[in-house]
Amino acid sequence: MENTKYDVTALGELLIDFTENGMSAQNNPMLEANPGGAPCNVLSMLSRLGRKTAFIGKVGKDGFGELLRKAVEEQGISTEGLLFDENIHTTLALVLKKENGDRDFAFYRNPGADMMLQEDEVNEALISNSKIFHFGTLSLTDEPVRSATQKAVKCAKEAGACITFDPNLREPLWKSLEEAHEQVAWGLAQADVVKISDNEITWFTGLEDYDACLAKLQELFPNLKLICLSMGADGSIACNQKHKVFVPAYLQENTIETTGAGDTFCACMIDAVLKNGTDMDENALRQMLQMGNAAASIVTTKKGALRVMPSLNDVLALLAEREN
Repeated sequence: MENTKYDVTALGELLIDFTENGMSAQNNPMLEANPGGAPCNVLSMLSRLGRKTAFIGKVGKDGFGELLRKAVEEQGISTEGLLFDENIHTTLALVLKKENGDRDFAFYRNPGADMMLQEDEVNEALISNSKIFHFGTLSLTDEPVRSATQKAVKCAKEAGACITFDPNLREPLWKSLEEAHEQVAWGLAQADVVKISDNEITWFTGLEDYDACLAKLQELFPNLKLICLSMGADGSIACNQKHKVFVPAYLQENTIETTGAGDTFCACMIDAVLKNGTDMDENALRQMLQMGNAAASIVTTKKGALRVMPSLNDVLALLAEREN
C-alpha cells in the first residue's frame, strides 16, 4: 500500500444537519443548515491533520446536494466518488437539544439520497488506492446502500487496506434494534479498528462495566486490532492486543453542543493508526487519546462539524495549555 493515492477513503451518508441557532422574534427555534454526516466529518478532520482523503456516497440533485458538494471540496476532500440522485432528495437531519443536554435526532430519510447508492456505483479505484477504508452503520440500514457498503468492504479487504468502523447508532433509522445489532456485528467482524461510544458498547454487549464490555468485544471479534471507546465527559479508553490506556476528557466551560465530537475523535484515532499502525505501545495509545479528546473538546465549542474542525495547531495549543 506504499504507493496509494489517498490516506483514507470513507463511504456513507452526507447530509444536512439542521441545528438550533437561537430564537426568532416569535420565540421559535431557528435552525441552521450545517453540512454533516459522520464519514465526511471524519474526513474533514483528517484533512485538517494533513491527510489526503476521498468520499464515496450520494446526495440529491438539489440545492442541498450542491451545498454539500461545495462544502466537502472546501475541506480538501476528493469528490470523485460523490454521485447525485435525480429522483431522491438529499437527506436531512434535525438535531434538537433536550433539557438534559443530550441531542434528539429526527431524520427526513424515507428515502434519502444517501440510501440510493448502488453496488455498481461504488468507486473501487478510490478504495483500492487508499491505505484506510472507513465506514459506519447508516449505510447498512437499507438497500441498496447496504449492498454497496458490503461491496466496498470486500474491495478494501482485497486491496489490503486497513478497515476502520464506527457503529454510530441512530435508533430512529432502524426498523428494529435487533436488525441494528445484527448489522453492527457484521461491521465489527469486518474491521481492524473500531471507534465505539459508551452507550453503543453497553447496548451491544448488554454489559454495564466498560472493562467487561471491551473484553467481550475482544472475545467476540478477535479480528479487532484496536478498540477506542469514547465516553464523552468521562474521557476515553484505547486497547489493542497488548495494552489498555485511559485518558480523561478535556472539559470546556464554553461547550455549546456535541455534534461531531465523536467524529473528530475518530479522525484522530485513524491519524494515529496511519502514523503508528495498530500495535501501539502505551505511550502512543495515550498520545492518540489525548489528541482525540482535545480535538473533540474544541469541536463542542462550535456549531456544526464538517466546516469547523480544529487545526492541528489548535489541538496542540489546547494540549500545551492543559499541561501547564
